[in-house]
Amino acid sequence: MHNWLTGQTRWPPVKIRLALTAVFDCTPEELGFVPTGRTRSTTEVNVRRRDFIAAAGGTAAAVLTSTAAGPRRIGITDVQQLQARFAEVVASDHRHGGRLSIETRAAQLADEALALQEHGTATQRIRAQLYASAASFMSSAMWAAIDGRRFDAALQHHQKAASLAAMSGDSGIQFRIWSHAGSLYRHLSRPGDALAANDVARNLPIARRDPLFASLGHARHAAIHGLTGDTNAVRRSLGHAQDALDRAHPAATRPLWITAFYDQSELHSLALAAHLAAGNWEDAEAHAHRSVALRRGAMQRSHAITTVRLAHAQLSQGALEPAVATAMSVPAEVSTHPRVTGMLTVFGTKLTDRAAGSGPARTWAEYAHETWRTSA
Repeated sequence: MHNWLTGQTRWPPVKIRLALTAVFDCTPEELGFVPTGRTRSTTEVNVRRRDFIAAAGGTAAAVLTSTAAGPRRIGITDVQQLQARFAEVVASDHRHGGRLSIETRAAQLADEALALQEHGTATQRIRAQLYASAASFMSSAMWAAIDGRRFDAALQHHQKAASLAAMSGDSGIQFRIWSHAGSLYRHLSRPGDALAANDVARNLPIARRDPLFASLGHARHAAIHGLTGDTNAVRRSLGHAQDALDRAHPAATRPLWITAFYDQSELHSLALAAHLAAGNWEDAEAHAHRSVALRRGAMQRSHAITTVRLAHAQLSQGALEPAVATAMSVPAEVSTHPRVTGMLTVFGTKLTDRAAGSGPARTWAEYAHETWRTSA
């Protein structure tokens, strides 16, 4: 039996398809799965998502219970249940992102996956998948810490995640971890380290084999180049990213974590970040509009980040009223996300520096006060 989450199964069972549809707000086909010729036409809406979640719960606790016959043998079912929980972590991150609770839960699940190594017997292949599961959870803990601006914790998570991924031999999860590291160093304004970390991801076998991974690597490289102000490097990397995305086969089997977020909209979002950092305001605004138009409905936080970046691009071009209107369009419940809050705070500071006392500045000050007072 193959691992559906890492892309080795082209069409998961009905309960898994229904759960994925519920948590990601898109069809299994949009996540990269491909129906088989044997797929039945039974009505899936009658299969309840809670059945799937209940089946995934309590895996490690059950496995850790030894019997008189000795340690329990760990099999593919145990791995699949861990991976189902990973899908829940990814979905929670897409909805909320950056929360300490997500980081803590992901780290706990990594420990549970590692506990299976100590308290059960398994084949070499299953052990590799257990390490891959633990690395997956740690990569989510790392990203939640990055997203929540807890950079010291993110650096610690990266060390553990990279070690686990190396033991798993899974280049897909290794790509995720080192690509996250590149983003971490970018947020820390360390472009040299960011480029080096992202190069590790881009040189992995999966990036050479699958154009979708190559595209993401190039797009994140462009965002890093934006920090250095190298517009030529930004455009060159974005060109490579678009070429690779155009070559990526939509029906190829891939890990869920990449198909759940990386698409043309995300490429435009990274292009927006790159041009915004490089001071190319018009290019940044153009990519922002394209990203917003293509964004999937479940990606609320990503949509909010793109919207705030659009407001920054408009403000930098002197379009004060449109910029304020754009910033005010971010839903109040999303504006409390650490990254979004920080970006909106910087927006307000730039607006005040540029046009203190103006109508748009007063409108924004009143709106920000009321919004954050209400949500506090």
